[in-house]
Amino acid sequence: MGFDRSMALASSALTALIPLSILGSAVLSGAVHYDAAGRIIRRYHLTGAGATAVDSLFSPAEGTRASVGVFGTVFLMISVLSFTRAAQRLFEQTWELKPLSVRNTRNGLWWILVLGGYTVATALLSAPLGGGVLRVVTSLCEVPVTAAFLVWSGRLLSAGRIGWRDLLPFAVVGAVLTVAYSTAARFYMPRLFNSSVERYGVVGAVFAMVSALFAAMLVLVASAALGREVRDELGRIRRGARPSDHDVRQEWDRLVEQTRSRWRTVRKQVARRPAGGENH
Repeated sequence: MGFDRSMALASSALTALIPLSILGSAVLSGAVHYDAAGRIIRRYHLTGAGATAVDSLFSPAEGTRASVGVFGTVFLMISVLSFTRAAQRLFEQTWELKPLSVRNTRNGLWWILVLGGYTVATALLSAPLGGGVLRVVTSLCEVPVTAAFLVWSGRLLSAGRIGWRDLLPFAVVGAVLTVAYSTAARFYMPRLFNSSVERYGVVGAVFAMVSALFAAMLVLVASAALGREVRDELGRIRRGARPSDHDVRQEWDRLVEQTRSRWRTVRKQVARRPAGGENH
């Protein structure tokens, strides 16, 4: 369930954010210097073939300017709203709310606009400022910014049906995991982009972006589920409710049995590989 939801979010984000970034770069270029490809390259320290592919992916053809017609505008709006509804369903399913679907379209549009501002803000915070203590400080500065954005996102996409106190555990967990993932991605992304581009060409950059977005959405989905569990547990503690010893023991036995079953499955799979290699 979590993997399916993460893949749905990643796919929606890819079809919405790439054309939106290209169009945004073209629109903003007259007022301010905004280079979507450059920001991705600098954020993840891409070099070589990976950097070249990202630059080609986000740049219009030589001698032309990015523009969009009526059909393109309609398609872009559908893609963007599909992504906002996918994020909206994440909150609705996690907090067991009645789906609002297109009735929350206005809030979805506000969310995508602020998402763009949040992306720019975190990109500026994570700009190369050196290593060591300074890098740690800039990463820590991203945590409250991300937490505030996640709380605001939950409130807006749920149309105010989730209280900010209920969203706080999710926001804290999500902010910490997001910054941790972003830090790890700086080391892993150059290798991922370069290997994908060397194997598949420019389209390899798209495959790498899908993988990166899937990992980011998996962090978001896991944070939402964990945040909801933490909120429920805190509520039970405040009410003075605690499970019986029998329920705790039963849950522990179930967890142990699942772990043993998965371990036996892994051992069988590992044991088959040498035999397969010998037969070959």
